[in-house]
Amino acid sequence: MAEYIRIHPENPQEKAIEQVVKILQNGGLVIYPSDTVYGIGCDITNLKAMEKLAHFKGIKLDKAKFSIVCNDLSHLSQYTLPIDNGTFKILKRALPGPFTFIMNASRNLPIAYKGKKTVGIRVPDHLVPRAIVEKLGNPIASTSIYDEDEIIEYTTDPELIFEKWEKLVDAVVDSGYGDNIASTVVDMTDGVDVLRQGKGDIEDYL
Repeated sequence: MAEYIRIHPENPQEKAIEQVVKILQNGGLVIYPSDTVYGIGCDITNLKAMEKLAHFKGIKLDKAKFSIVCNDLSHLSQYTLPIDNGTFKILKRALPGPFTFIMNASRNLPIAYKGKKTVGIRVPDHLVPRAIVEKLGNPIASTSIYDEDEIIEYTTDPELIFEKWEKLVDAVVDSGYGDNIASTVVDMTDGVDVLRQGKGDIEDYL
């Protein structure tokens, strides 16, 4: 049975953040809020947790393309290849924000990302996931929570999310209703290429 943890979206309680971090450190899967849709994540340095996340999505870990949620851009130099000033300026203007930026991956990515040539970077404009990552000390692997209902696509009510997935995850963080529009995915490996138009408009930051 998952833990149901309420965290204020604008003033995250430190004890609640620590509770979530402890679950992640123990290899747990956590459903959490973001500036777009609710996501599910785990500690990227925990291989067993990454395997659980892949199992949750019904895929093999080596086929997974989990993005990395960071609390700021400081992890870029560790997990991505060096980028030019123009690219960095775009990222700095757009983040935190509703974007997933596909970057060329460095060899310093955790073992679960072994062999991946690219990696998706997220810095959500939401205090809760950023506080979790900051307290954890490293990014979390993440993917969106989808709904089988093709009309709804994304579940926005954390109580309904808990009812649906409480037996499959270790915690659900309730920070109020989520959005139903996912992040905009932008490939930055060779110029600027929008792979999926979502909540953010990258044109505003070019």
